[in-house]
Amino acid sequence: MASSLPSTGSTKVDAVVEKAAANAPGQLSGFALYSRFALAGAVCCSVTHGALTPVDVVKTRIQLDPATYNRGMIGGFRQVIQSEGAGALLTGFGPTAAGYFLQGSLKFGGYEFFKQQSINLIGYENAVNNRTAVYLASSAAAEFFADIALCPLEATRIRLVSEPTYASGLISGFGKMLKNEGIGAFYAGFGPILFKQIPYTMSKFVVYEKVSEFIFRSYPKNTLSDSAQTAVNLGSGLIAGFAAAIVSQPADTMLSKINKTKGLPGEGTTSRLVKIAKELGIRGSYTGIGARLSWSVPSRPVSSPFTAT
Repeated sequence: MASSLPSTGSTKVDAVVEKAAANAPGQLSGFALYSRFALAGAVCCSVTHGALTPVDVVKTRIQLDPATYNRGMIGGFRQVIQSEGAGALLTGFGPTAAGYFLQGSLKFGGYEFFKQQSINLIGYENAVNNRTAVYLASSAAAEFFADIALCPLEATRIRLVSEPTYASGLISGFGKMLKNEGIGAFYAGFGPILFKQIPYTMSKFVVYEKVSEFIFRSYPKNTLSDSAQTAVNLGSGLIAGFAAAIVSQPADTMLSKINKTKGLPGEGTTSRLVKIAKELGIRGSYTGIGARLSWSVPSRPVSSPFTAT
């Protein structure tokens, strides 16, 4: 039966509003709906980021030591393998998989939750007319809470990658940082991770929504096969991942730098960030962009079919 509600042009907003309006038995809503997105986001982010750990290792090395790792992504792979062995490419796998499991859960589940709360707060018609603002606000709010969970594990990962002899893995590295530097060390990069992840997530979700909305407006979803819909989701995710990586690269470089080593006595996080920014400059802040595109762009297409409504 066709819906009596007008279309917003976005399949995701349409689906959420129709479910809320219909309240039909057997349809997912509320916690059941959000938990589905949370689980899908957790699994997809953990798997994709974990699988791309070798690329992330090379990217981080290029950012932290561009003078040594100056041969591009492929050359960086060869350098790491020659000097430390192939196993070094999996450094930080534990923090990466665990951190992005938590982050993916809160990001994707939270995004759907905050979108629905926005609709409840401002009404369906206003949500339709201001859907880009709804996408932006929902993704920013979701990512903020996701980063609270991600930051300690990302700090541990960067320390393991930057200092291969620091610890043997997630548990030992996390425990050593906590014992020697206190809980504050895990959140020294909270500012940079917000500046990295929030623009990344905002641009990723908005670009994804807009691209898929444009395509489905030209080719209505109900006229496409399942495989064609999946292809649209994958293509939209590919474009979104590219845009998100470009927008968030400077903050990603600063995050790697600030988590590389402990700050000097009496040196605050803000002063460290200012110093790092001055040292990097615009060009330096995009160090490792090729490796990051290789890491970032595939992650959104993989998750898109599982988190699309």
